Amino acid sequence: MATKVEVVSTDTIKPSSPTPPHLRNFKFCLLDQLAPPFYVPIVLFYSAPDDKAAPNPALVTGYLKTSLTQALSLFYPLGRRVKGNAGVDCNDEGALFLEAKDHFGASTNIEEQVIVGVQANFFDCGGIGIGICISHKIADGSAVTAFLNTWSEIANNGVDGAANLITPFLKASELFQPKDINFQMPPGVISREKLSTKRFRFNSESLACLTARFGGANPTCVEAMTTLIWKSAVEAVRKRPERKEKFYLSSAVTRGEHQKQDEATTIA
Repeated sequence: MATKVEVVSTDTIKPSSPTPPHLRNFKFCLLDQLAPPFYVPIVLFYSAPDDKAAPNPALVTGYLKTSLTQALSLFYPLGRRVKGNAGVDCNDEGALFLEAKDHFGASTNIEEQVIVGVQANFFDCGGIGIGICISHKIADGSAVTAFLNTWSEIANNGVDGAANLITPFLKASELFQPKDINFQMPPGVISREKLSTKRFRFNSESLACLTARFGGANPTCVEAMTTLIWKSAVEAVRKRPERKEKFYLSSAVTRGEHQKQDEATTIA
């Protein structure tokens, strides 16, 4: 896929309403402070309509920007700026919005402190690609999903249509108290080199057999799987003592519970 992008315009999309004074300082929780400083990229493709004329880029961009400014008000930390490793200065500076054409490639020149970057691409065939990058220090998978669902609902049905959607639970710092730390990510954890990945799927029967092997310890499925993966990794390393590299085990965890419509998704 081509990575050269012809940028047509660059804009800053500010929230439709200012952040209340008591929410101006959004604190990171401890887990956010320890999280690596990278962006979560998502690309959404929409094919050209078969029986209609290609969408007007100016009209589509207008809808995207108008709905985005309203969605940012509901997810108030996303349209702001990261302040060191302590939290977010909710100064309503806005999200970055790029419009491009012909080629597609998620832009990587987002300013370091910008939390959300959006790129809308309009292809000659009439199709549209929308790329979104969100700082992982602010949003986990559930929060990103909730944000995209809300943005989509507002774009299609107006801000009133998002009234019944799940909005973020923004109290992670109360559950995991932040500390005065300046954590440095170990070298090699985030790499620009090409990596090989493999996915293993376990059904409910396999998980039940795995947890049963722990006897009366009664571990959760996550604990049992983490133990199995780490044990296997250690055994593999011991078979190749000539290798001196360090190994790390990380686990992506989505924090949140579907108790209430207004307290369901943890931004973390």
